[in-house]
Amino acid sequence: MSSPAIELNNLTKTYGKHRGVTNLSLTVNDGEIFGFLGPNGAGKSTTIRSMLGLLRFQEGEVKVLGRDVRTNSVEILREVGYMPSEAWFYPEMRVRDVIRFAAKMRGIDCREEAEMLCDRLQVDDTKKIEELSLGNRKKVSIVCAMQHKPQLFVFDEPTSGLDPLMQAEFFKLLTEYNAKGATCFLSSHVLSEVRKFCGRAAIIKEGKLLVTDTVEHLTKTQAKHVRLVKQGVEEDFVYRGDVGTLLRDLAGQDLTDVTIEEPELEEVFLHFYDNAK
Repeated sequence: MSSPAIELNNLTKTYGKHRGVTNLSLTVNDGEIFGFLGPNGAGKSTTIRSMLGLLRFQEGEVKVLGRDVRTNSVEILREVGYMPSEAWFYPEMRVRDVIRFAAKMRGIDCREEAEMLCDRLQVDDTKKIEELSLGNRKKVSIVCAMQHKPQLFVFDEPTSGLDPLMQAEFFKLLTEYNAKGATCFLSSHVLSEVRKFCGRAAIIKEGKLLVTDTVEHLTKTQAKHVRLVKQGVEEDFVYRGDVGTLLRDLAGQDLTDVTIEEPELEEVFLHFYDNAK
């Protein structure tokens, strides 16, 4: 049986008096696509940078690909494809030179894979970085993270700035690499992405891990999204009680329209946060 791809045990990272992450523990199994959920400022990027050895943390133990990050960060990073939430490159460099530079840093000939990725993601490698939009810089960052076909992908908000077609192509590439054995740690606040592509996920709030479970269990709820139209006024709310009671209550009202459906995933997520207060 293979060892977990990522093991975090009581990871704690603070910035003086400012919150980072506290006593965070989770395990990512080899070969899975694991979601890491939370709004901006929840501690997702701090967790990622700490577990890759890019930030020094105060307490806890971190193992990535079976190695302790405190003593083996260089070896770990060699086998990881990391994409930070913000893509920064030397502005005067051309895209092809950035991609080649990233490959050269690893001592690997990635030209064939890089060419495939640029074609799939519609990357113009002749342009300078300073000429690119946010979305196109993101695509360059994806190529740099994927071209060496690493064992572990770590993506921090990878699809922000990408148009829907490129988002779909990114996840198509990700699932293809995963089918060949790669593990993926996917940090996101876009819950629909996590529900579609991840088997398990963790939810983080204000630097503390709330829960780790299957995405199916995390998103399962008895709540219903109710939309009422009464005397020309529309009202929307999430109802978490007995549906029979709801129907009896509605029967006595002068309604012109009623819709009862499953809640949006975002509503489920916010409900989970409310319960953790």
